[in-house]
Amino acid sequence: MEEIQSQSDNYRSSSSSASSPASRVPSSNFFYLRKPGSLRQPISFEDSPEWDDTDIDVRVEEGGDSINIATTPASPSLSKLNSGSLPSPRLPEGAVIPRKIAGASVAWKDLTITIKGKRKYSDKVIKSSTGYALPGTMTVIMGPAKSGKSTLLRAIAGRLDSSSRMYGEVFVNGAKSQMPYGSYGYVERETTLIGSLTVREFLYYSALLQLPGFFCQKKSVVEDAIHAMSLGDHANKLIGGHCYMKGLPSGERRLVSIARELVMRPRILFIDEPLYHLDSVSALLMMVTLKRLASTGYTLILTIYQSSTEVFGLFDRICLLSNGNTLFFGETLACLQHFSNAGFPCPIMQSPSDHFLRAINTDFDRIIAMCKNWQDDNGDFSSVNMDTAVAIRTLEATYKSSADAAAVETMILKLTEKEGPVLKSKGKASNATRIAVLTWRSLLVVSREWKYYWLHLILYMLLTLCIGTVFSGLGHSLSSVGTRVAAIFVFVSFCSLLSIARVPALMKEIKIYSCEESNQHSSTLVFLLAQLLSSIPFLFLISISSSLVFYFLVGLEDQFSLLMYFVLNFFMTLLLNEGIMLVVATLWQDVFWSVLTLLCIHVVMMLSAGYFRIRNALPGPVWMYPVSYISFHTYSIQGLLENEYLGNSFAVGQVRTISGFQALLSVYNISPDSNSKWKNLLVLFLMAIGYRIFVFILLCLFIGRKISLRKCFKCNRDTTDHTS
Repeated sequence: MEEIQSQSDNYRSSSSSASSPASRVPSSNFFYLRKPGSLRQPISFEDSPEWDDTDIDVRVEEGGDSINIATTPASPSLSKLNSGSLPSPRLPEGAVIPRKIAGASVAWKDLTITIKGKRKYSDKVIKSSTGYALPGTMTVIMGPAKSGKSTLLRAIAGRLDSSSRMYGEVFVNGAKSQMPYGSYGYVERETTLIGSLTVREFLYYSALLQLPGFFCQKKSVVEDAIHAMSLGDHANKLIGGHCYMKGLPSGERRLVSIARELVMRPRILFIDEPLYHLDSVSALLMMVTLKRLASTGYTLILTIYQSSTEVFGLFDRICLLSNGNTLFFGETLACLQHFSNAGFPCPIMQSPSDHFLRAINTDFDRIIAMCKNWQDDNGDFSSVNMDTAVAIRTLEATYKSSADAAAVETMILKLTEKEGPVLKSKGKASNATRIAVLTWRSLLVVSREWKYYWLHLILYMLLTLCIGTVFSGLGHSLSSVGTRVAAIFVFVSFCSLLSIARVPALMKEIKIYSCEESNQHSSTLVFLLAQLLSSIPFLFLISISSSLVFYFLVGLEDQFSLLMYFVLNFFMTLLLNEGIMLVVATLWQDVFWSVLTLLCIHVVMMLSAGYFRIRNALPGPVWMYPVSYISFHTYSIQGLLENEYLGNSFAVGQVRTISGFQALLSVYNISPDSNSKWKNLLVLFLMAIGYRIFVFILLCLFIGRKISLRKCFKCNRDTTDHTS
């Protein structure tokens, strides 16, 4: 304790000297430190606005969802702007009045979260955290990097993955129950939006995926979400831009991701890092919008790494974490007083959040160690010389013995002593509706994404034009058989390689699916069926345009039935190849490694397709079995050659003729059966279906399994709590 006291004095003296030159007023004029027994005296700043001693007391009446908000004397809370004491400006004529939402109280008690290591659950990420959030307020979880902010947020929302275990209790309206679908919204730190849709279109499709009922009933919900997030001026703008049009700024994109969750009209809204990658102006606009949203009745729980002074003044309550330890929970100004009582007053010219993080971030110890011999013009390089480990222990010990911790425990008892209204699950859209919506949305995206689709179609046309002109004028003589086989091999192989350019588009679709799946807006089967249905028109357009150019330039058999088989065979090849790309993209979740893997796979398949060396002559292990049977090039080229040469004959001299099958014996292996080309087409179809089944399994393992395991773990934990 002597060490802590001495370092606290050192910290206090250095903070005071750093806040102002010696000619300025001493730091004691900036802060009135609370004395023992006067813990409810307000803090006052020099030239600071007056602070109201008001707090919001939320009571949920029995037998209804209405919420009564009363103002009662409490500890120091917010400024006049924050408490709503400033007069509200008059609404313009025709303005939409914000819709009031009956929020829900959330309380968590003694939450401890462990992460599974190599053998057992050992690492504690969160240690005995206790707190609450009330309707109409904004509760912020703050702390340095890797302090457990996001983990605590996921734990409260019931979204921990299978590698985590949670001990403790979470209460919603006083009851230990899992939050049902539609009662809460969760916004990840990084969300994937569809850039080729406008804000209104994106939210409308999201509403169709989430809500049951008729299409026309979703428009009012979308307009409410647009108004709540102040997106009216951007409603008809493309999210990510189109061609040379500029897309939305990062702040508005973040608002769109929040508005997507608002279309369900949830009671509780969890937002992980709403200020992520935002500048100071965008951050302030974001928090003012969220503050206004909370005033309509929502229960907002956020995580924030750092904030400006203006943003800090908008918070209702703050939960301060460091290395999983709760250093404070309470109102924002009480946190300032808590640091002051512990011996760490905030300098007048410094942001409170900067000061908090500076005191509890262990990374600053390395900076002090590196710069301990440096000095600036005013003295020490660092205004805080105290070891952060000592500061964390001091703050934690001070909080545990403070009246703020006792007030939290009292509030938790009040919130949990009687159960309020049970949150009810909202209906979901049917799977058929979701498939139709996703298919139509994907078709709309295809029609607008020139970079991934229309440019891709142009490249196909150019490639087939090049191949067709190189192999044009072959004729139908016996001497042209080998060159014609080479033309078909090059056409199938190179066009399959070119399709790898669609990997970024497929990766984006998987990321969008992952985001929607995590919030139960979609499912694996719905996604795969919709992706298949939406890709069929585009792939068929590529196959018929490319096949026509190649077919007539090379001069293949002039029969309509043979041309249609050629188109169908190539279409099935592209469909199968897209299945392979989905498998690789799901496994890697990275564009670079997916493209590299697909290139290797295509090269190996081309080597074993029977062109460079006839298939019967391939080495038995590996190349013959199983690679040549796995390669889709084998079945595609065999089918196209059988379509071209079976039934044809070639004259050898003036008397003797040989069949097309015999002419190909020394060049490529095909079957003499006239139905073999249809068998090859069937194999391509079955492989296309098989790869998509494999994608279904992978998505369930990598994405869907996390969600299902999280639900099972939550249900088991609730069952254990009720049993005990």
